[in-house]
Amino acid sequence: MKRRKFIEQTSLFSASLLFTSFITKAIKKPNPTILLVSGWQDVNIGDIGHTPGLLHVLETFIPKATVILWKKSKGEEVKKLLNKNFPKVKIIYGAVDSNKEVENPEIMDVFTKADLMVHGSGPLLVGADNLASWMKHTTKPFGVYGTTLENPSKYHQEILQKAAFIYTRETKSIEHLKKVGITGNHVQFAPDATFFMNIRDDEKGNAFLKANGLEDKKFICAVPRLRYTPYHKFNPNNNGWNTEKIKQVEETNEKYKEIDHAKLREAMIAWVRETGNKVLICPEMTYAVDIMDELLINPLPEDVKPFVIKRGYWLPDEAASIYAKAHTVLSFECHSPIIAAANGTPCFYLRQPEDTIKGQMYYDLDFNNWVFEIDKTTGTQIADRLREVWKDYSKAKANLKSRMDKVENIYKERTSFLHNILVKKS
Repeated sequence: MKRRKFIEQTSLFSASLLFTSFITKAIKKPNPTILLVSGWQDVNIGDIGHTPGLLHVLETFIPKATVILWKKSKGEEVKKLLNKNFPKVKIIYGAVDSNKEVENPEIMDVFTKADLMVHGSGPLLVGADNLASWMKHTTKPFGVYGTTLENPSKYHQEILQKAAFIYTRETKSIEHLKKVGITGNHVQFAPDATFFMNIRDDEKGNAFLKANGLEDKKFICAVPRLRYTPYHKFNPNNNGWNTEKIKQVEETNEKYKEIDHAKLREAMIAWVRETGNKVLICPEMTYAVDIMDELLINPLPEDVKPFVIKRGYWLPDEAASIYAKAHTVLSFECHSPIIAAANGTPCFYLRQPEDTIKGQMYYDLDFNNWVFEIDKTTGTQIADRLREVWKDYSKAKANLKSRMDKVENIYKERTSFLHNILVKKS
């Protein structure tokens, strides 16, 4: 018997549920198995955070499901992090070749066992080949959870047209899908799963705070970012960029790095001088460690510098522990504010126009007052908003809670649709 036939015949299907132009088959299993493809890279605590965030969504709202993680990146530290916090989740690895065949036989066995495949949060359909292999070898349902789908390629469109559910991490992606004819009730907004990340390393975090004299809610965090992540500097193949692309990236970063970070420094200076409290400069990506001094510390006035501390690269569990203790997190990166919000800490997103459409999710979740389009924002405006937060912190915390309640309700509602597919509930 061919492998494909074997997998199809061993799958348990019930009556078909029609959703616009496609059919999904509900599985009569009290304890279903979900195959999650996620974990795109390990040089960014935001990208790392997608995976524990979605694992927590699944364990919270589909608690009887067994989840198997098909992880793309192979960093050992991140694997240990996930094993520690999700000991019941089996992690598998394996590439997909040009014929959409998997190179690890274990994955074929997982295809047999799993009832549903889910593509995790990310900047695009990063796991397209993984989904295509699932489609080739099974007829079981799959979908996308909290992913940006800006201008999807023809290849990605062909996959998405057969998805049982498509949850975009911001509403602008829904507009992009409409332009290529992908519509229906199965296309909905579900924010980046990092919003539900619940892992922390309080032991390591508290030790760092104590060693640096950082007191609970008496310091802010500042996170730098260049207009374009310089992937060509730490990717062996220059991230696939040609000479012209690299030139554009470097010239753009050089042009705006001081203009952008001067605005963040203005808020830092106001905080230090008016509250007498400290600032922690910290990274979201590995490369940020190398730009902290140049952009956020060295240009500061001499009276402010003694109040500033910096942190090397870390994993998201320690970052979460630090952000939980911070007063406010101000970040050019998209995911540090999300991790802060998940831990009850007010957060500002200083949004650079080159940072894709993903920032729309902040507006979709009513974070408007804490989003600053950096080309249209002055440092004084950021400082003034920060001042509002520290002068009425209870109001800021209450506003944040209402927004995070909205996030949880969205996750609950969207995941109920997955649950319906798995246990045949109408």
